[in-house]
Amino acid sequence: MMGKILITIYEEDVAPRFDLSSEVFIASLNDKGEIVEKKTIVLTSASPEELCHMILSQGITHLICGGIEDEFYQYLNWKKVEIIDSVIGHYEEVLDLFWFLAVSCG
Repeated sequence: MMGKILITIYEEDVAPRFDLSSEVFIASLNDKGEIVEKKTIVLTSASPEELCHMILSQGITHLICGGIEDEFYQYLNWKKVEIIDSVIGHYEEVLDLFWFLAVSCG
């Protein structure tokens, strides 16, 4: 499997800040870059610590988010999560772009 992507969401867009996520979208990709599983999880609270725990316990390999505090960026980076931050836009369009880049850049 190529990996698991988590996108932080606020309403229908990528959350402007990591700690403002009201829900997350998780997609699993196979070796061909095809989505084989996807789910949305509504968060009970906007806690960056709980979000970090979820990222690690779910085996997330790629995080796509808006702004993220350096403390959490460094921690997740140390845990080998690839972080794509400063992203804006509707989360489905962001996922499509990530998928396109993953498949075309291989």
